[in-house]
Amino acid sequence: MYAAVDLGSNSFRMHIGRLDGDVMRIIKSAREPIRLGAGLDAENNLSAPAIQRAITALSRFSAVLNQYSLESVRVVATNTLRIAKNTGDFIAELENAIGYPIEIISGEEEGRLIYMGVAKVLPNPLENRLVIDIGGGSTEIILGHGPEIIKVASFAVGTVKHSVGFFLEGRLSHENFDASVLSARSNFEDAALLYRSSNWAHVYGSSGSMRTVATALTRNKIGDGSLSLDNLETLKNRCIEVGEINQLHTLGIKQERTTMVVGGLAILIGVMQELNITTLQTIEAGLRLGVIWDLHLRATKHDRREETVQLVSTAFHIDEQRARYVGILAHTLYDQLKPGVSNYISQLVWAARLHEVGLVVSQTGYHKHGAYLIEYADMPGFTTCEQRTMSKLILSQKGNLRKVQELLQDSDLAKAVLALRLAVLFMHTRLELAQAEVNVRMKNKIELEIKNDWLTQHPTLSFWLENEQRAWFEINIDFVLRKS
Repeated sequence: MYAAVDLGSNSFRMHIGRLDGDVMRIIKSAREPIRLGAGLDAENNLSAPAIQRAITALSRFSAVLNQYSLESVRVVATNTLRIAKNTGDFIAELENAIGYPIEIISGEEEGRLIYMGVAKVLPNPLENRLVIDIGGGSTEIILGHGPEIIKVASFAVGTVKHSVGFFLEGRLSHENFDASVLSARSNFEDAALLYRSSNWAHVYGSSGSMRTVATALTRNKIGDGSLSLDNLETLKNRCIEVGEINQLHTLGIKQERTTMVVGGLAILIGVMQELNITTLQTIEAGLRLGVIWDLHLRATKHDRREETVQLVSTAFHIDEQRARYVGILAHTLYDQLKPGVSNYISQLVWAARLHEVGLVVSQTGYHKHGAYLIEYADMPGFTTCEQRTMSKLILSQKGNLRKVQELLQDSDLAKAVLALRLAVLFMHTRLELAQAEVNVRMKNKIELEIKNDWLTQHPTLSFWLENEQRAWFEINIDFVLRKS
């Protein structure tokens, strides 16, 4: 069994799923409508009450998770925790409450996981389709062919800010609804050509806000009940007739959803107008199901991150032989250093394989260029935190260590830095992997044991090792070289 926890801007949600043949059966779901995004102030700092609501909700989720025997759990955070400036101040509290690490994913990665969840429940593997997810803090639009994603984009427009920003004091009018639709359209106008209708046959809406709108259409017997532009315009007018958000329950909309539904309705009308969509179909699948399937693929050795590393390597013309040499040797050295946990092994190996990605920019300072590229590149499967760690490792591969002093505060990451630097060092000196019978330890000091004849066979080795000793000495760590 697998569990996916989605820390959204409007609600926290959880799915627990079990694979049944080719189908992922959801055996338990939970939802906490905490409206996290509404807790952001003008400077994008999350308020103390909002943080406390999040902690309380995650504590309840933790109690549910503990009732199941789970193979893997993944907690992903979306727009609000992406943009909150003070996330670093309280993320540890949230992780303690849920009992698992929290991954803050990019909008593009959110879109990919949404599409994965949707594609797994649709029957036609050859269909060209558009998937739209209107969340509390962002909207994702994904163009795909069957299970394959052609294009994914995330737009910083969501139901929370849209509802609060355009419907002051809960009043509904033609003026503020029209303004909210126009604002929504402005977010999508540059993408209109990329998502033109000639590229898809069907459009699917995967978010809860769209399902709420669909339910309102049915309960109010509006048209044929479909999510067509004509029906949405009619629902918009019905909402305006009601006049107040807190009275929308009279249209069959749950009280807890009334605030968000007007923002979601405005965004939905805006995106459909801008992309020339006449109708779409809601679907009970999305981010959480995608996360669960992604966990299953990782467990069965189909990790998308591995595929991404290979694609990046090819795109940036990385020397595959050098990259794999450094990756294998860095892993070997890291194992010798006996890290306390194994959390960083994959990130170390991937960073090692991509350590020369910056050469595509310049031979000079390529480690700095590479660090920037990996931190900010669109890398499917990777979280923001994973990319940042890999970026810092790539930056640390050469030169002074003061620039990654913060990284070195974690003893396991310090060992990863040492393993990568030594692997790169030996690669530059052309020391064959078969000869690299190196012994290395790192506690209060670094102790490196090498064969004496290597210094004769590889003239530049002594130069590189002296530089390495100096770099560690500059941050008050002794580097002792022993020859055998």
